Amino acid sequence: MKKQLLWIALAGSLFATTGASAMTKDEYSAAKDKISADYKAAKARCDALASNAKDVCEKEAKGTENVAKAELEQQYKPSAGHAKKVAEAKAEMTYEVAKEKCDDMSGDAKSACVKQAKAQHDGAKAEIKRMKG
Repeated sequence: MKKQLLWIALAGSLFATTGASAMTKDEYSAAKDKISADYKAAKARCDALASNAKDVCEKEAKGTENVAKAELEQQYKPSAGHAKKVAEAKAEMTYEVAKEKCDDMSGDAKSACVKQAKAQHDGAKAEIKRMKG
């Protein structure tokens, strides 16, 4: 009985993994269109904001779009190279948003903020270099 349950669980997990990784060209295209629509909607929300808050919002919207596109490529054609591109997109988004948030500061606080953002970005880039792909 235990063996049967084990085999059923194993078969179910294999079916779930193979089904989840197979993405048709139409599904890929639809997902890509959704990413573009989500970006346009997010950017439109940014238009209601002013000054640096708007800039931060726009960086977040663009970064989210770039990450979503990279993740879609990884889902459509999984590879170490695409996984690396996902990590790069996430690191770049985090850095760009952090730098933009630093613009709300001035003087030494701004310098320290930018320096910290740069250090975190450099650390992320070093981790990405260690990835295969």
